[in-house]
Amino acid sequence: MSMGKRLLVQRMGRGGSVFRSPSWKRVGPARYRPYNYEEIYGKTIAGTVVELLHDPGRGCPLARVKFEDGAEMLMIAPEGLAVGQRIYYGANAPISVGNILPIGKIPEGTMVCNVEIRPGDGGKLARASGAYVTVLAHRDGKTLVQLPSKKVKEVSSYARATIGIAAGGGRVEKPMLKAGKKYYLSKSRSFKYPTVRGKAMGAYAHPAGGGHHPKGLTPAARTAPPGQKVGHIAPKRTGRKRGGGQR
Repeated sequence: MSMGKRLLVQRMGRGGSVFRSPSWKRVGPARYRPYNYEEIYGKTIAGTVVELLHDPGRGCPLARVKFEDGAEMLMIAPEGLAVGQRIYYGANAPISVGNILPIGKIPEGTMVCNVEIRPGDGGKLARASGAYVTVLAHRDGKTLVQLPSKKVKEVSSYARATIGIAAGGGRVEKPMLKAGKKYYLSKSRSFKYPTVRGKAMGAYAHPAGGGHHPKGLTPAARTAPPGQKVGHIAPKRTGRKRGGGQR
């Protein structure tokens, strides 16, 4: 009896070259410049948008900004940002698209993107194309924001954010139209395309494969290794969620 073939989840977990994300093709990290207390507490630095760039595997365009002190930065480009536009960075920067301020200085109701969770982390929230975070309230050195998921989160008021909505919105609303588009997207992001259903395979290739009749698999144990853990995966929780209220 011959052995079966390795499943896709087993090959992915092994982490071979085929499954590694092609990060060497990327333009660079889209992070805010290092956190400087002088800039945050008063000094405003002006910069110019030198170019707008496409980053392979990223839906949102990037902007290369050159500041008057000589520093350069790649940032998530908000909708409406243009080459040659002046942007301002610091606590006293005006509230206009592209400017970067501590979120505690941004008025309630403003839509922002690329929001830090902790001051100096470079930006973590609302970085995808069309994403934005809404500033809800300020209190005791913290700012309440509403995430794209509609969940409300508390971040430090000294965390930085970019005024505006991340560019490239509506990208997922247009259908792929042809398999080639999906193929090249998968190449840039290192997910495998096309994905074949397990039950469509032969018995040697997948636990759900083989046979001409519908076959459901029994739930896999949470501790099962990749390859055995296929089909009906055990849920993290079941039943109705109880105990509401904002946490």
